[in-house]
Amino acid sequence: MKFLLTSSGICNPSIAGALVDLLGKPIAESTALFVPTGVYPFPGGGESAWKAIHGRPSTPLAELGWKSVGMLELTALPTIRRENWVPAVREADALLVWGGDVLYLTYWLRRSGLADLLPSLDDTVWVGVSAGSIAVTPYNCDAEFDLQFVPDGSDMGRGADRALGLVDFTLYPHLNHPDMEDTTPANIRKWASGIPVPTYAIDDSTAIKVVDGAVEVVSEGDWELIDP
Repeated sequence: MKFLLTSSGICNPSIAGALVDLLGKPIAESTALFVPTGVYPFPGGGESAWKAIHGRPSTPLAELGWKSVGMLELTALPTIRRENWVPAVREADALLVWGGDVLYLTYWLRRSGLADLLPSLDDTVWVGVSAGSIAVTPYNCDAEFDLQFVPDGSDMGRGADRALGLVDFTLYPHLNHPDMEDTTPANIRKWASGIPVPTYAIDDSTAIKVVDGAVEVVSEGDWELIDP
């Protein structure tokens, strides 16, 4: 699988160029499945999911001019025969994975069976936004925040600090975002000091491109690599 891990979608020409390079063809000739699941735990999550699918100018993703876009709702997959959704995933050129609650998203990636399928998708491009990017790293930088949305009595909070680990570094998005107090360089370095893998802190104009384990930073903004 190939990865384009962003804070804020395909928001500038450099990140758009990286996406086309990963697809190996124009976006207009490529198919995508949109995963909104991570946003549901937040107040107004259903409305936010619709806005994400419909398209947001500040966070472009679904509205980029794809040949086709379908929705892949992870919470529905356990109730559907695998032969009715697995072929659609295998045929898609890209999985567009929206942000929200990393803990909830990774829980449903595993519970749905999609996480088990991902390693076999050699040519598929995972395009993550915020939580959708953090989810494929080994560690969840939002674990403390996410836990407040775990339902009472649920086992969802077990291992809240861990994500899927499909790449060998972790990610802290929204570097220096004015509305997110935890995204200062000092706070990110403090968190990263307890993590045994490299951490990329990236702002909303930066993305991380990964092909066969090779990492490339694509940026028109600011970023920092913090070694363990």
